[in-house]
Amino acid sequence: MAGKLTSNARVLAALEHREPDRVPLDFCGAEVAGINVHTLRRMRQHLGLDGDVEIDDRITQTGKITDDLVERLSVDVRRVPPSKPRKPGLEEDLGIVGGYHRYIDEFGIGWQMPATGGHYYDLYQHPFADVDSVQEVVDYPWPEMLDPARFVGMKEHARVVAREDEKAVFLGRASSGMWEHVMWMTGYEKYYMDMVTNPKLCQAKMEKILELKMQYWGRVLELVEEDYVVVSCADDLGGQNGLLVSLEMYRELVWPYHRRLFQFLKSTPSKAKVFVFYHNDGAIYETLPLLIEAGADIINPWQVNCTGMDDTAKFKREFGNDLTVWGGSCDTQKVLPFGTPQEVRDETKRRIDDLAPGGGYVFAPIHIIQSGVPVENIMAMWETLQQHGIY
Repeated sequence: MAGKLTSNARVLAALEHREPDRVPLDFCGAEVAGINVHTLRRMRQHLGLDGDVEIDDRITQTGKITDDLVERLSVDVRRVPPSKPRKPGLEEDLGIVGGYHRYIDEFGIGWQMPATGGHYYDLYQHPFADVDSVQEVVDYPWPEMLDPARFVGMKEHARVVAREDEKAVFLGRASSGMWEHVMWMTGYEKYYMDMVTNPKLCQAKMEKILELKMQYWGRVLELVEEDYVVVSCADDLGGQNGLLVSLEMYRELVWPYHRRLFQFLKSTPSKAKVFVFYHNDGAIYETLPLLIEAGADIINPWQVNCTGMDDTAKFKREFGNDLTVWGGSCDTQKVLPFGTPQEVRDETKRRIDDLAPGGGYVFAPIHIIQSGVPVENIMAMWETLQQHGIY
């Protein structure tokens, strides 16, 4: 067993596929490893921590983790997010309309949440719903990714996280994934049809989102000066039982943009070593070779109850030397929300036993812990990590 490490060194060891002193823990560092604001409030009460909980992300309704809970849980990762741009662009808060909180984001996408009993926002408006030409994509009022206000304080924040707090730096993104983003802007049905009937239009949208992402990340990576950083990328390629499109269509129309982005991140001049974190929901096992070839270092969240994803020991044998699993902790669809604390302990121990050997594992919730999940189950998952996550 290694001697006691700082969080920063612990996460680096895991990412380099070495065994640290214990399995690193992320809780609310990655945008997709958070917890619903109501559940976080109950969790703080359970732990005897004072103070209310602020919203961290409006769309997902996640709560903002604070230093007292980071210390209480021995969390190893902290996010360094961008700030809001100076120019709002298309962003607009519409207030309550027809019984929903409604909000237009800076890309013109409409989101809504029931004003009574809502837990998170859903899509309701797609600005590209009637767009059928490449020129319309080019002429669209896209956000200004190089707005200096986005980057205010990021360099200083990263320095504090890494050097003073000695935590791993997780760099937050300014927008979601490329493929999912253009689907949100277009609407799922139309975009899937366009992939077959109008692939040039799909490529024009992907090219633009890639351009914006390169602008944002190029500037961020110029700023940070840490030994290493984790860079947040995302796209959801899978559903519960399989890929959302065929592997061949993914390889032809989506994967080239992932490869270009990941290679850009790896080649951009920066003082920091870059680890590419790729959030990819669902039954995505067959995409792993392509993601490794593209340059992904980390796969998240590893949804264990999707088709082909349950055998975490098989993953470790086949891809454990190439990819770090960030997540994979306990089934958040059935066991964590509906199981007993003992069932949570058993499930969590199994995943640690499968994924921890040799490093390459960062323990985190499998996606966002939703409203209504029993705090006792969350604590059972955490306690199991403390007991069995030691090397």
